[in-house]
Amino acid sequence: MVKTTGDGMLVEFASAVDAARFAIEVQRGMAEQNAMVPQVNRIEFRIGIHVGDIIVDENDIFGDGVNIAARLEGIAEPGGVCISDDAQRQIRGKVDIAFEDMGPQHLKNIIEPMRAWRLAKSASASGATSTKVVVETTQALTLPDKPSIAVLPFQNMSGDPEQEYFTDGITEDIITALSKWRWFFVIARNSSFTYKGRAVDVKQVGRELGVRYLLEGSIRKAGHRIRLNAQLIDATSGVHIWAERFDRDFTDVFMVQDELTHHVAAAIEPALSKTEIEQARRKTPPQMAAWDHYLRGMWHYYQFTEEEVSNALASFKRAIDLDESFADAYAAMARALMGRMMYYALAEREAGIAEVLQVARKALSFDSQNINAYYILSIASSHSNDANAGLQFAQCAIQLNDNFAPGYFALAIACLYLGQPDDALTAIDQALRLNPNDPQTFTWRSTRASALYLLERYLEAIESARQSLALNRYHTAMRVLAASYAQLGVMDEARNAVRELLVYGQADKTIAAVIKPFMRAADRERWTEGLRAAGLPDA
Repeated sequence: MVKTTGDGMLVEFASAVDAARFAIEVQRGMAEQNAMVPQVNRIEFRIGIHVGDIIVDENDIFGDGVNIAARLEGIAEPGGVCISDDAQRQIRGKVDIAFEDMGPQHLKNIIEPMRAWRLAKSASASGATSTKVVVETTQALTLPDKPSIAVLPFQNMSGDPEQEYFTDGITEDIITALSKWRWFFVIARNSSFTYKGRAVDVKQVGRELGVRYLLEGSIRKAGHRIRLNAQLIDATSGVHIWAERFDRDFTDVFMVQDELTHHVAAAIEPALSKTEIEQARRKTPPQMAAWDHYLRGMWHYYQFTEEEVSNALASFKRAIDLDESFADAYAAMARALMGRMMYYALAEREAGIAEVLQVARKALSFDSQNINAYYILSIASSHSNDANAGLQFAQCAIQLNDNFAPGYFALAIACLYLGQPDDALTAIDQALRLNPNDPQTFTWRSTRASALYLLERYLEAIESARQSLALNRYHTAMRVLAASYAQLGVMDEARNAVRELLVYGQADKTIAAVIKPFMRAADRERWTEGLRAAGLPDA
C-alpha cells in the first residue's frame, strides 16, 4: 500500500495479474459480507487497475499510471472492477475470471479516449465455484519438518519476449541460491516451472507442492534500468511476509542477474528465520520438537542479555536432548557460549573458547557442511590468537554459501586481526549489504568502525561507532569512539567514551586486552596511542 486517500487507497502491485487477483478477492469477500446486510448499510468498493509508468518520490508515487487507475475507479460500478486495455492484455488467460469490453471511455483530464474493461457481473459466482472444486480435489502434501519454499517463475513485465530468458534465469538462480541454505526445503526448478504462465492460487500451490512459503515476483526492463519486485507469502494463510523492490542499471546482463539473485536470496533468509522463530514461540513445551526448541533458543539469544543467553543455552540443550545429532543446535550452542563470553566477560576466557571450539566441531561431526559451525569456529579462532585459522574457516563458510552474511563478518574479524583493515572493510560492507537488519548488526558496525580507525579515517569511524551504539552499548564501539576522538584531539568526548566503557563495557577495559589479538605492530601501536590519550588503563 502506498497511501490512503480519504475513503480509498492507492496500492502498487508487482504485476497486473496480482492486482486483478486482489481486486477479485476483495469484491467477492465484500459481496459475501453484504449478502445479509440491508442495502442502506452496505459498504461497496469500486476498483480501478492500470499498468503504466510511475514516478517514485520517497513514500509516494505519481504520474499517468496513477491518474488513469484513479479515473478507471471512478467509472467502475459499486462492487465492480474496471481495468484498462493495457491491464487486460497482461491478465488475459492468466486470471480465471471474465471481463466485458466497455469500449473507448472518455476519462477526466485524459486527452485521448481509452478502451476499458469491467468485471462481468456473473463472474464472481462462477469463479468462486470453480476455485472451490479445485481446492477440494487437490491432494495436499505433508509439510516438511523444516522451512519449505517454492520459487514460482517470475513474470516478464517488459513486453519483450526476448527478456523471457533473463526472467527465467533469475528464477532459476534464486532457486539455486536458496538451496544453499541447508535449513530450507526448496522445491526443484522443474516442479516450480510447471506453474509458468498460469494464474495460481497461493494456498492451492502450497498444498500441491507441500510447502509453507512461496516466492513470486516480476521483472520489468525499461531502457537501461531494470526493476525486480519480489514477495514472500505464507501459503498456508496467504499472508505476505516480506516484499522488496530492487532497481538496477542494466549494463552487463550476467552481473545484474548475479547481483539481483544475491540480494533476493540474502533478504529471504532472515525474513523466514524471524517468521519461523515467532511460530515456535507460540507453541507450548509439549508441542515442541527439537526444531522448535532450537528456534526458541535463537529468539532468546537475539535478546542480547546475560539472562536470555542462559535461556538460549537451555533451549539448545533441550533440542540436543531430543535429537543428539542436531548439528544446527550444536552450532547455535557454540554461538551462544561465544556470545556469553564476549559480551559478559567470563573470567576463564581460554577455557571458554576451548569449549566453543569443541561444541562447534561437534556440529561439524554431524554435518560437515554446516556453515554456522564454520562461522563460529572462525570467530572463536580469531579471538584465540589464531586469525589465520579464523580466515580459513570464514572462507569455508562463504564457499558453501556466498549469500551467508555472518561469514563475511567472520572474514572481517580475521582480516582485522591479521593487519588487513582494507580487506576487513570490504568484507563487513558485504555483510551489511547482504543483511542490513541482522540482529547482530551492532557488532558488525563496531567492526566496521575498528577497520576505519586502523585506516586513520577517524570521522567515519566515529560515525560507524555511533551507529553501533544506537543499537547496543557495545564495548568495541565505545573504545573506537574513545580512540578516534583522541586522535582528532577532541579530548572531552574521548574521555567521556572511556568513562562509559569502564562503567558499562562488558569486556576489554584495558589497552593490553584490546591490542592482544592484533598481529600487526602498527595496529597495536595505533590502538595504544589513541586509547592511552583517551585515558584507558594500560593493564
